[in-house]
This record gives sequence, C-alpha cells and structure tokens, in this order.
Amino acid sequence: MLSIPINLNLPRTPNLITSLPGPRAQAIVQRDRAVTSPSYTRDYPLVVSRGQGCMVEDVDGNVFLDMTAGIAVTATGHAHPEVVKAIQEQSARLLHMSGTDFYYEPMVELAEQLAIRAPFPQPQSNSAFPAKVFFTNSGAESNEGAIKLARYYTKRSLIVAFLGAFHGRTYGAMSLTGSKAVQRANFGPLVPGVTHIPYGTHASLDYLEQELFTTILPPQEVAAIVVEPIQGEGGYIVPEDGFLKRIREICDRHGILMVVDEVQAGMGRTGRLFAIEHWGVMPDIITTAKGIASGLPLGAILARPELMTWPPGSHATTFGGNPVACAAGIATLQLLESSLMANATQMGEFLQASLSELHQRFPRVSLPRGKGLMVAVDLLDEQGNLDRELRDRIIQEAFLRGLLLLGCGKAAIRFCPPLVIDSDQIQIALQIISDILNS
Repeated sequence: MLSIPINLNLPRTPNLITSLPGPRAQAIVQRDRAVTSPSYTRDYPLVVSRGQGCMVEDVDGNVFLDMTAGIAVTATGHAHPEVVKAIQEQSARLLHMSGTDFYYEPMVELAEQLAIRAPFPQPQSNSAFPAKVFFTNSGAESNEGAIKLARYYTKRSLIVAFLGAFHGRTYGAMSLTGSKAVQRANFGPLVPGVTHIPYGTHASLDYLEQELFTTILPPQEVAAIVVEPIQGEGGYIVPEDGFLKRIREICDRHGILMVVDEVQAGMGRTGRLFAIEHWGVMPDIITTAKGIASGLPLGAILARPELMTWPPGSHATTFGGNPVACAAGIATLQLLESSLMANATQMGEFLQASLSELHQRFPRVSLPRGKGLMVAVDLLDEQGNLDRELRDRIIQEAFLRGLLLLGCGKAAIRFCPPLVIDSDQIQIALQIISDILNS
C-alpha cells in the first residue's frame, strides 16, 4: 500500500527565519503574476509549502500560526494523519469514475452519513433517510444547484436573498450574493428574479412581508428564501433571536422553500454539524462545502427527499462526489464527531472570552460575535466608527509577525482556525494582535 511520510514536526508557534516575503517566496510571487488571473485576491505574499495542524510553513522555512484554515476549509487541521491516510488508501484504489454515470461505495457512504444527520423532519415518503444528497465541487456549485432545485420543485422563479450575503461567484450564486460591488460589477445581466433585503433583523422581515409581498414581490411566485445561518463574508453576523425561525414560518405560510447556505458556517465550525441546529430550525435545502473534506474540493446539496425529484440528466456533474474527496469527507466527519466539534465549542468560548478582555484593554476592538470557532471583531476609530484602514493594517502586520488572519465585512477580522486549535495557540494569536495595537 502507498505510504507517504507525514511527520512534518512543525513547531506549534510562529517561527520566522527570513524577512517577509523571503527570497523563494518573492520569486514565486513574480512567476505567479506573469501567468495567473489578476482576479485572485491575495491579502499578503504568503507562499505555502506545507502544513500541520494549525501551523503552515512557507517555501523559505518560515512558520505561521493559521487562524484562517484556508477560509474555514481545513476543519481537521492541515494534513490531519487520518484524513491523509484515507486519501492515500482511496487514491491507490480509484481516483475517478464519475458518480454521474456509475456507482462507487465512498460516494454512497458519505451520502448516507450526511443524510442521516441532516436537520430535516422525518420524511413523508418511504425513504429511510431525512435527506437526499447531490455532490458538487464547491459552495458556489452547491448554491447553483439549490437554485435549480428550488425552481424545479416549486415551479416558481423568484428568490429572496440578503444584503451582505456571499454565495459564490458563478452566475446564479453571484446573483444571490450581496457582499461587495466588485463581485457583481460589469458582469451583468445577472440571473433575474432575485430580490435582496437587509440581513438578520425582524425589521427586514417586516419590510419583506408588509411592503415587498404586497407590492412588487408576490409571495406565491417566490421559490425560495436563501439565507446564511451566520453571515460569513458579510462580517460573521449572528442574526437576531427568532430571525431564522420567522423565515421558516414565512416559508411555511406561502409555500416557499427555506434554503440554508452552510458553506462557511457548517461542518462543525460552530460546534454543531450545521449552524442552523443552534436555532432548532429545520430548512428544506442545505448547501455545504469548505470544511466537508478538510481541503479536497467537495460540496453537497442536502434536500428533503420529497423535494429532490428532478429526473436523470436534469442536473449532473463530472467530478462532484469524486471518490478520493468522499473518502476525505468520511474521515473528516468521523473526526468532527469524535472530538473536534466539542473542541470548537470549548475553544470558541475561550476565544470570545479572550477577545472580550482584549476589548477592555483596546476599545478600538469591538466585543466579539459568533459561535464556536466562527468569531469576528470589528476595528473602530476613536469615535467608534468602523475603521477598515486599521483592520487592514493589523492583518498585514500580523503576517509580518507570523500570524495569518483574514478580514470580512466592512472592518472585521474573522477568526476561523482549524478546529484542532488549543488555548495556548489562541493566546499566542491574541498576544500578537495586542502587540500590534500597542505599537
């Protein structure tokens, strides 16, 4: 059996041995600029060579503490031995055979594991599972498919989405997205029939019901309301109490499908497999990706069985549900449930408590918000207004000190580390931020 050494023995704290970027990194950045699309967003010149747990090493041997997890993707940490073993073993047997046209067990097994855990009602049909699953390659693809499925099932065309939302950059997903103007500018016309309203407040839902539904948006023509249980790129915004439950009630009242985008919030990040479980709300469709396979490209659409009735050929994929990605997904799910979701809850509480202490010492850091290890703080100016310049400066200086951070929203820093992080590493990250604020 194929075996590749994975004992990287990286330190568990930042260790910088060159100026940043180092000479090898500089050379690769220059090569990249000559041949890759300028549409990629790179916050700082990090050229990664390898990773282990919460640590990554660049091509010059500098080691960084990663509070990004590849944008909430490497849920089990970089190169978790059990995930790598599953990938190695499956790769030695079968790399690809297309689940669209044939069958293989890893795809069936992962679908079973996801379906049995879906937070849906017990099926009205004879299905033994509360969900059926369609596998994709990404979150954007999952959301594209969800649009198609909602329109197919309801025979309606209109969709409600939210300002600040991010659902992807392909045309259907981009049409749902309401995050940044640059993501939509000069790409029109977009997919028609999408109306955006403010996120997270009962006032917004009052506006939907009392104004839009009675004037320009007949509810009997709305196929779906698409919502993130915690808004991701929009700033890690947690909605008001009762907001998600009220969306469920609106959908029930008008025969609208509730589609929950769990691409960033799902797969254990908030301490529950799906973030929507925190509110006890059962959606009709869930889209997921990112952390589902610890870094391999995989996404999924989960839907109540009575909804996923589209015929063969109406929606398909060549690579979605690839056997190697599914093997990684099975291993990931086992790790999440064995310990990592519990760690996300525990370390998330520790992180928020530590950030609250940071706020007491530095009022320009807001109080934290989020659930589990999906946490953010805003950066503020002296008058208490959002300060994007300060946020960006902290992210850049953190990189130069060996800490990897990403922004979100208008002036927020997000904390979405691998779910294997411990309290010592959290303290190191916040000490680096503290040192920057003191400088």
